[in-house]
Amino acid sequence: MSAPRFTTLGCRLNTYETEAMKALAAEAGLSDAVVVNTCAVTSEAVRKARQEIRRLRRENPQARLIVTGCAAQTEPETFAAMEEVDAVIGNTEKMQGTTWARLAADFIGQTERVQVDDIMSVTETAGHLIDGFGTRSRAYVQVQNGCDHRCTFCIIPYGRGNSRSVPAGVVVDQVKRLVDRGYNEVVLTGVDLTSWGADLPGAPRLGDLVMRLLRLVPDLPRLRISSIDSIEADGNLMLAIATEPRLMPHLHLSLQHGDDLILKRMKRRHLRDDAIRFAEEVLRLRPDMTFGADIIAGFPTETEAHFANSLRLVEECQLTWLHVFPYSPRPGTPAAKMPQVHGLAIRERAARLRAAGAARVAAHLAAQQGRIHAVLMETPRMGRTEQFTEVLFDSDRPEGAIIPATVTGHTASQLLAA
Repeated sequence: MSAPRFTTLGCRLNTYETEAMKALAAEAGLSDAVVVNTCAVTSEAVRKARQEIRRLRRENPQARLIVTGCAAQTEPETFAAMEEVDAVIGNTEKMQGTTWARLAADFIGQTERVQVDDIMSVTETAGHLIDGFGTRSRAYVQVQNGCDHRCTFCIIPYGRGNSRSVPAGVVVDQVKRLVDRGYNEVVLTGVDLTSWGADLPGAPRLGDLVMRLLRLVPDLPRLRISSIDSIEADGNLMLAIATEPRLMPHLHLSLQHGDDLILKRMKRRHLRDDAIRFAEEVLRLRPDMTFGADIIAGFPTETEAHFANSLRLVEECQLTWLHVFPYSPRPGTPAAKMPQVHGLAIRERAARLRAAGAARVAAHLAAQQGRIHAVLMETPRMGRTEQFTEVLFDSDRPEGAIIPATVTGHTASQLLAA
């Protein structure tokens, strides 16, 4: 009898939920199983999930193979049709102890093979299941799940359901426990993080949660927030950026494009000038802030002129860490029915965006020469600055500690420090 093997594809939230599933499976006594937590963000993600399932089946011919996650939620029939798969579990079901208890108690074929209910009927999120995960120095806490928006390229709301929030008191208690266990940094995560609170009494905002955490957990050295929708940034979030040094100066922005017409066709809620104004205001409030961003290359109907606006946005918003996504049509989304850009043009534009991002990274790294940073050590010889830049050391440092370090040089993607 061997412990289940878990494989995670996709986002940080999936990784968080895998940790919760490990605990649930262990509590249920599940054994001799392989669990694949899938991603559905693109057609390529689903293809990779199928490929991974086939590989895992070859390597584990006797184990029961369970598929869950967003791709299992949005197209359970795809995975149920695979002969390698023994069970398909939805995103709600995977976070329920009863699901794992049934699988553990009845693994002889009697359990219903497909357990995927209507995700849109879910009104709560399971933020209480675990206290976080990560390295010994950094923990991730899920405070929100789902999304109420319907961007034309995105299938995720149909995999995650509508937006729902973990109450502030629960989050504060989690973070207190993490600090008591020695974590020096906590990252708040969610599918649409800036929508946190809209479904809670009084409709608090993300900035309210950030300010409350920093006030009620004074021993927390560092707080980060993950990807945000800049158009939803509230007054208290901006106040925290300006006045709270424990809120780390790194924001990952869900921008997606730099052209107004394409943004409208994406059904985004901001225009390029909104993004530029937000970046300028944040840098005015916090000059050491660095930005990451998601940008899609080759969205349907994108011309070279449209793309040029995305390319310019890299400089206009002073973006440093780019996540570039070559567009691929996702069945079931409105964008999949729009006139498509030729694949060669998509790949070429994505390469140009990545090159622009690499140039910004090089400039950022060069600008750190001689500066002193407070580095949170993730391993004995690697840590991250306040801006989330990796720093390499030539000798061991205490793992989990925050140490001052002077930047002496850099590689193509990392800083070097003494």
